[in-house]
Amino acid sequence: MTTRVFVITGATKGIGRATAERLAGAGHLVIGLSRNPDPLFPGEHIAVDLADINATAAVVIDLARRRRIDGVINNVGIVKPQALEEVTPRDLAEVFDLNIRPALQLVQAALPWMKIAGFGRIVNVSSLTVLGVTQRMTYAASKAALISFTRTWALELAPWNITVNAIAPGPTATEALTANSPPGSESEARFKRMVPLNRFAHPSEIAAAIAFLLSDDAGFITGQTLFVDGGASIGKQLL
Repeated sequence: MTTRVFVITGATKGIGRATAERLAGAGHLVIGLSRNPDPLFPGEHIAVDLADINATAAVVIDLARRRRIDGVINNVGIVKPQALEEVTPRDLAEVFDLNIRPALQLVQAALPWMKIAGFGRIVNVSSLTVLGVTQRMTYAASKAALISFTRTWALELAPWNITVNAIAPGPTATEALTANSPPGSESEARFKRMVPLNRFAHPSEIAAAIAFLLSDDAGFITGQTLFVDGGASIGKQLL
């Protein structure tokens, strides 16, 4: 197995942490970027507030100068559940900024390494909500932008053997989901009703799909969005 260097944003919780653990367990070097220090992170952790454009730029540029980067997982994101009439321009700007801008900064910093090596893997973590979920307008729109990034980058980077794909998870048992849809709430029940398998994903199940797209076996897959959602994107059977 070739040992790779992978960088993950939003790396210490939920899908990001599960992905870091899976990659580290396979022998890869994992570098995690997130706001709070994590001494137990399974790799190198860098504490940075990705909502700060200048702090993010300083960290990713320094990282790219001192480390070879083989792959990037753009996972960081925030959700602000709001009905349409409640969304302010500031809300929209905040969600879009954190959910898509660090992805651009990190990929731009990593590209020189990938182009020199003639190899690279980029996975953008999107969401099932891009297909439409009430009170998720800003989040869904930002995650749809990541799918657009995925398709455009795949075309631009193919000459260097750099693949770019997106994962669109369905409801996943993470801290963020629990915070916005507490156990026993109508919101939790609503999300479960969306899923034909009638359960939430475990973060490790999403991590498994990400790890595959980062692997050598996925070398002929690029520009695609893989829905890992228990069948939610195809709907429920009629009873």
